[in-house]
Amino acid sequence: MDLYAFPPIAALLDGAHAVLMALADLLEPLVGVSSAAAAVVLVTLLVRAALIPVGVSQAKAERTRARLAPRLAELQRTHSKNPERLQREMMGLYQSEGTTPLAGCLPMLVQAPIVGIIYALFILPTIAGHPNDLLTHTFFGVPLGSSLAGSIAAATVTPEVLLVFGAVIVMIAAVGEVTRRVFRMQALRLLGLLQFITAVVAVFVPLAAGLYLLVTVTWTLCQRMLLRRVYPLPEPSAA
Repeated sequence: MDLYAFPPIAALLDGAHAVLMALADLLEPLVGVSSAAAAVVLVTLLVRAALIPVGVSQAKAERTRARLAPRLAELQRTHSKNPERLQREMMGLYQSEGTTPLAGCLPMLVQAPIVGIIYALFILPTIAGHPNDLLTHTFFGVPLGSSLAGSIAAATVTPEVLLVFGAVIVMIAAVGEVTRRVFRMQALRLLGLLQFITAVVAVFVPLAAGLYLLVTVTWTLCQRMLLRRVYPLPEPSAA
């Protein structure tokens, strides 16, 4: 069974296709043949802007977890031989503070289906029974529906392909390294490592999805740096 032919999913993809094509047509006088790529970037920025309130909640949750870190460490020392008691005590502490260990994961959960939609839009030759015109668009001469891994497998790699994909992948990895260096909390260091994984993912997904991932990780880093100033973590000595 073709999942993309399932009526609700086909309708969703058709609507997303229409939105991207409309944005591409709107942006074409400004950016020319890269209008579809610009439309993907614009959609990414709109999604991230809509998630700003979630980012604020995430920053507050990180500050709460940092404040609780000494108490959590004490619980781990006290109940190290009783994992079930340790789990209960830790969850009780989180509940008393109105947070959870998973607080802040919502942005990633929300964006997962969006990445899936963009991925589908740039791999399907037809959408809801009509040709997928997005596949005719390029970014610096590289088709938005192509992937670096696919180009290598098909022996169609050109200098343009290597340059464009190389730039996207290296920039995603660079953002991950900056994230890892800037943030000292273990959870955010892990975020930096996840962005290294994102750079690997960008090798296999269509260029359009790679652009989405690049804008997303860059926005995430900038937003976290700004919110860290607004909601600073407690100093270790104060904790």
